[in-house]
Amino acid sequence: QEQLTESGGGLVQPGGSLRLACAASGRTISGIGMGWFRQAPGKEREYVASITWTRSTDYAESVKGRFTISRDNAQNAIYLQMNSLTPEGTAVYFCARGIAANVGGGSWEYEYWGQGTQVTVSS
Repeated sequence: QEQLTESGGGLVQPGGSLRLACAASGRTISGIGMGWFRQAPGKEREYVASITWTRSTDYAESVKGRFTISRDNAQNAIYLQMNSLTPEGTAVYFCARGIAANVGGGSWEYEYWGQGTQVTVSS
């Protein structure tokens, strides 16, 4: 059974950092693009970052220069390093498995989603 499990969320002060992890099980992520999305309270889910099979990356403008997406194919996992967090970063963060090697910011490019991990940025 395929599963994506996010971890690493928590409470962090503004300006702080967190590193999220997404472990894939039941199915390899080899050859597939992966992404991170987030959903803040009362808002729609929004794109955060994506990484292709060949490790090309893309970011939403709001996180560019502060967040870094990476992948470890041997570990069947992806990561999201988040630096200089602001209260606007408070959301549930989801990882997603793409439908192809190259993916971007459209939710239609993803076929499977994890349950999410809560990130709260507050002093």
